[in-house]
Amino acid sequence: MAEIKIVLNNPKTGRSYQKLADGGMFLGKQIGDKVNGEELGLPGYELEIRGGSDSAGFPMRHDIASAGRKRALLTEGPGVRINREGMKKRKNVRGNTVSDATAQVNLKVVKPGPADIEELLGVKKEEAPAEAKAAPAQTA
Repeated sequence: MAEIKIVLNNPKTGRSYQKLADGGMFLGKQIGDKVNGEELGLPGYELEIRGGSDSAGFPMRHDIASAGRKRALLTEGPGVRINREGMKKRKNVRGNTVSDATAQVNLKVVKPGPADIEELLGVKKEEAPAEAKAAPAQTA
């Protein structure tokens, strides 16, 4: 299987991180399944699949038990916006199982590991520029 985009969300900090990974490790897994972080280079981390989308952008739905795309009658949730009360829409959505058509998988950190996630992914923390920290000079 080709590479798949992984979006890691850390609920404690509220930040998300993107990474490319081999999609074979996710084949057949469903929304809500736990994944070991070792396979993604995050030792000690436990991750949970929270959603995703396919190559055409159709979102995965937790309540559709399949790997294929369905045209479902929906009232709420991912992939649908309702303007009026009682309104239903028929929308194309992807099932809750990861397949080779899946382009992105969203993961949530359930149990953090001993090392910081930013260090493991090689992401540098953003700092404010030095000029912004210093007080502005007064002109007379």
